[in-house]
Amino acid sequence: MNNRSPAMLLAAALGMLVMGQAGAVESAAAQTNAELKPKVTVADIIKQSKPGDWRALDPENTLYMQTALGRVIIELAPTFAPNHVANIKTLVREHYFDGLVILRSQDNWVAQWGDPDEKHPKPMKTAKATLKGEFTVPIKNDKDFTRLPDRDGYAQQVGHSNGFPSARDQRSGQAWLTHCYGMVGVGRDNDADSGGGSALYAVIGHAPRHLDRNITVVGRVVSGMPLLSTLPRGSAPMGFYDKPEQNVPILSVKVAADVPVAERAKFEVMRTDSTAFKAAVEAQRNRGGPWTKVAAGYIDLCNAPIPVREQQ
Repeated sequence: MNNRSPAMLLAAALGMLVMGQAGAVESAAAQTNAELKPKVTVADIIKQSKPGDWRALDPENTLYMQTALGRVIIELAPTFAPNHVANIKTLVREHYFDGLVILRSQDNWVAQWGDPDEKHPKPMKTAKATLKGEFTVPIKNDKDFTRLPDRDGYAQQVGHSNGFPSARDQRSGQAWLTHCYGMVGVGRDNDADSGGGSALYAVIGHAPRHLDRNITVVGRVVSGMPLLSTLPRGSAPMGFYDKPEQNVPILSVKVAADVPVAERAKFEVMRTDSTAFKAAVEAQRNRGGPWTKVAAGYIDLCNAPIPVREQQ
């Protein structure tokens, strides 16, 4: 004899229906995840890529920073910060950075280099101490922008512009470089126009995207990030080194174009407008293989791989 009331029977029936629907959803999700997983990895795509999928670094917009611990190679982005890039190259060619130091390493934030002596700073020659901030630039050409379809919490559109993670807002007609890992920015004070490129930093932690459109970003590190990201953290506020012997000496900084061809590094960056790059992003978005159990079906801009390789 069934002593349950009609209401109890209805609730039980509805529960079975919901469980059945949940099971169907889980089954469909599992099938979707299986379908999403690509059959190739980013490494496979790099191996299968063609010469036309890559571009060499422009020597005129590449910096070699030789430190006491090794060399850091930075690709500059004059399209997004033309005045700052020009000023930084002037500083480099006038040997401003030679003999200065990496003076800050803040955990999960940035490594910064420049002049540690605020009272008696190193004099500049023809370079400018400050410039008007170049936080954004007008959108001029969509051909150089490879948009990601994934949603972003910081911008209307995100993607890559000729090898740099970037964002844009069609409503305002502005574009900008984003603060992803390895990006290089210009240090400044509270005044938006108080930086000029004499103090630079590289992002070494989780992408601080809230800095986007608040600081001039001038490029990214393409080689040498392990050197910067593993520096001992500074114990003074904001990660500055409080003892001179902790500073990492900068032996020299050179524009690659000023270095003899035989001595230049032969790095290439995968073209972000190439089919190979789109395949690499897709492989990372839906990472497959036996290790992955749930494919995300999504990728954050700063987790989209920009492959770099060194030619022998």
